[in-house]
Amino acid sequence: MERLVEICCGSYEDALNAYYGRAKRIELNSALHLGGLTPSIASLKLTKKNTNLKIITMIRPRGAGFCYNDIEFEVMKEDARCMLENKADGIAFGCLNQDGSINEKQTKEMIDIIKEYQGEVVFHRAFDCVADPYASIELLIHLGVDRILTSGLKPKAMDGKELIKDLQNKYGNQIEILAGSGINASNARKMMEDTGIYQVHSSCKDWINDPTTKTHEVSYAYAPSPHENDYDVVSKELVEKIVESIK
Repeated sequence: MERLVEICCGSYEDALNAYYGRAKRIELNSALHLGGLTPSIASLKLTKKNTNLKIITMIRPRGAGFCYNDIEFEVMKEDARCMLENKADGIAFGCLNQDGSINEKQTKEMIDIIKEYQGEVVFHRAFDCVADPYASIELLIHLGVDRILTSGLKPKAMDGKELIKDLQNKYGNQIEILAGSGINASNARKMMEDTGIYQVHSSCKDWINDPTTKTHEVSYAYAPSPHENDYDVVSKELVEKIVESIK
């Protein structure tokens, strides 16, 4: 299989930087500082209009974990339909029960919506919060998930690569394994070589200053020093480096 880097984007501008950096696929979000939330329709439409990227859109209504009540899940389903009707190529989502098992009912409902539009089904890093990764991946395969994004249940994917390797060896012919968290140009190729996977997920993050972030005694900072007056963006140069590194 051809090696591939998926870029995690938090805006239309990020998507353009990924595109100009020669990425082929992105995960489109908002609020990456919360782990990624559902993006705006405008960011999806502009990216589809002005790039040829494959776009997987995040469906996540809030920060924190992945155990959703009925109200939140209604929003998720409607957001998924809106994204797919506006030409998203796939949807990334994750639904868990309080005990860390896959919420089978919600997951199946989401898959049915995505498949109705012939979209790709991606179970995101909610997978890294499951109680049993083997039982979970087998259920996701049974339900029809196309791809799992995972760091191997560790904060960084390189620390979880033994589990990633084992999942690839056992299930790689039934489901795609996408490694993410802490992946960059210095380790992307090694991750692939050590685990047998052929795709990785990277944020290629840089920072831009906004001097209006803190004024007087009012602060809208979300990053600690030295970036407390900055916001995060995808770096075209870092995208180019990681894309080149896996060749």
